[in-house]
This record gives sequence, structure tokens and C-alpha cells, in this order.
Amino acid sequence: MQDSFDLNRANWDDRAELHAASPEYEAERFVADPDHLSAVVRFDRPRLTDISGLRAVHLQCHIGTDTLSLARLGAQVTGLDFSTASLKQARRLAARCNSAIDYVEASVYDAAQVLQPASFDLVYTGIGALNWLPRIDDWARNVATLLKPGGRLFLREGHPLMFSLDEERQDELVIRHPYFEHAEPMVWDDDATYMRTERPLTATVTHEWNHGLGEVVSALLRYGLEITGLEEHDSLPWEALPGQMEMGADEEWRLRHDRPRVPLSYTLQAIRTCFRSSELEPDKAKTDEEAQFTRGK
Repeated sequence: MQDSFDLNRANWDDRAELHAASPEYEAERFVADPDHLSAVVRFDRPRLTDISGLRAVHLQCHIGTDTLSLARLGAQVTGLDFSTASLKQARRLAARCNSAIDYVEASVYDAAQVLQPASFDLVYTGIGALNWLPRIDDWARNVATLLKPGGRLFLREGHPLMFSLDEERQDELVIRHPYFEHAEPMVWDDDATYMRTERPLTATVTHEWNHGLGEVVSALLRYGLEITGLEEHDSLPWEALPGQMEMGADEEWRLRHDRPRVPLSYTLQAIRTCFRSSELEPDKAKTDEEAQFTRGK
């Protein structure tokens, strides 16, 4: 697992400066317009409702455009990411926008160790994050630990059905990759990123995993969260299936009208209903099982 994290960190370090300069991330527009929000948070805003005054943490925040957008909606935000280069760009953007955002460098699996437990009103995980994590259980445990009783998780993520489709096929939708969580990563070697960039990537190998919708829900329930909303969407903010999609006026990509409609992303919300330390203690049998999972057995 550590090898996977090291490979992925190198890739995101390589992306950071390129993404910050990419027109799609709109850094200069954020600086010029103090009311500007990222397209991702604009999509989320009707479901987020009023977050002014809330203490929020954005897990896997990358270069911080969504983090900054949450701050502009009135939240007191902390951003967490494992990429040094990404956080450098996030801090730079926040400073240029005169926004007081605290950024912390750590793996999401270590979030509850580097941040104060039970201190956040809102945990926000933006789209394109969970697929970089080997185990959804560790993510859910950290989310539960960070939230105050009554605190809310807001997650929008690519749908596991979408992640299971063959992105190289342009003639039809074909299942190619695992839908359920799997021990061995999907290994990619690609010098491109999902944004227009000035040069190809040099750290090209990445490891990803899928997590079934039921696995995500079950993990959150296991750690004492109550699911309050689950909505599937026919869109997402990047062209996941080249040649089969078109962008709408809302800057979301959807399958062309002649393609079957399938869910491409989902929004899940949950409330931390209780906080008993025993709930967050790993079960020994489960720990042994996960150790075998990590070794690929």
C-alpha cells in the first residue's frame, strides 16, 4: 500500500503546478473575482445549503479551488492533502485571494491523527478522491472521528459503475474494471491528466481502486453515521468516457443523447449521530482480515 501511495503522491506532485496554470482551474478568475466559486462547488451548492460559520475540513483538497470556494461560502475551512506540491499551490492561491485557510499535509488515512477529533461540523470530500484509496473502511473511520456529534459528511464522487466502464471504447458502454473494492490496484501508466497542461507528466504510473456504492454506505454505517441523502447523477465534471460525452452549460459532462443513461456520479450525505470511542476501535478479527487484504491475500 505504501508503494501505491508513493507512486500516487509523485503523480499529484507532478500535476500540481500544471493544474494551477491550467485555464480549467481558473486561478486568475478566483483572484480577480472574490465571489467566484469552482464549478464543482457551484454544482454542490444547492445540496450543501448554508455552511456559513461551520468549521469544515476538505479531505484530499489538491490545489484548493474547491476549498477556497467553501471558504467563500462562509465556512472556516481546513484543507488536507498528501501532496506537498499541491498544498504549495493551494496556499499560494489562498494568499493571493486573502483567504484564511489552514492547509495540512497528511494522508487521508492519518487525518484523525493530525487534526483534532470531533471538532468539525462538516467533512467535505469532493469528486475524484475515493478512487485513490485502497480501503474505504479507513476513510470512513477517519470521517467519523473528525466529525462532531451531529456533524455532517458531504461527499460527491464518481459513480462506481462509471469507474467500471472501459474508457477506451467509443462505440458503446462496456464493463471492463471491477465494481467492488479489490485488493490489487488498477495500474495506469499515462503522461496526460484530465486538464489541458503545458507539458506531459513525468511521474506517469498511478494506482487506483473502485468502491461499490454499498461498500461506501456500509462503511459509514459501521462507524456510527446515519445516511441522510443519496442522489445519483447523470453527469460529472470531467470527460471520463472520451468520444461518448458532451459538456453542458453547467460545465458538467454527460453521455451523448444517443447513449444509454447510466449514473456517472453521486452525492451522499450523512450525519454523525453519536460518538463513543469504542465505536472507532478496530475489531481484532477485522484488523487481521485487513492485514491480509493489504498483502493481497
